[in-house]
Amino acid sequence: MIQQVIANLAVDRIEPSVSFFEKIGFNMDVQVPEDDHIGFAIFINGANQIMLQTRQSLREDSEAFLPAAEATGPSLLFIKVDDVEAIASKLEGYEVVMQMRDTFYGAKEISFLEPGGHVMTFAEFSGDAGTE
Repeated sequence: MIQQVIANLAVDRIEPSVSFFEKIGFNMDVQVPEDDHIGFAIFINGANQIMLQTRQSLREDSEAFLPAAEATGPSLLFIKVDDVEAIASKLEGYEVVMQMRDTFYGAKEISFLEPGGHVMTFAEFSGDAGTE
């Protein structure tokens, strides 16, 4: 039985992403040093977690992680929120990669590029749309 799915995102450096995740309600709960910077971090918001790991740390962990460490494209996370306008306001100044829009599946959503290079789409669902 699956208990939880947690994304581990490869980044060059973690420090530039800390403020982004704090602005949307995550707190850095775990940080592992790597030379003069953070090599691995876990950000927590309630039962939700996002892990960031430097490419250097991934290379050192396992040869199996090399493709992730060398990948140049972003990961895309879809994050359901209560108030997408509030999230957009908190992230003012970060690059918007998809403008606010209403979707055919009942969401109002917007996408930002977080400093580590990953796309975060925030979606607010009205009524029963987007529920299990």
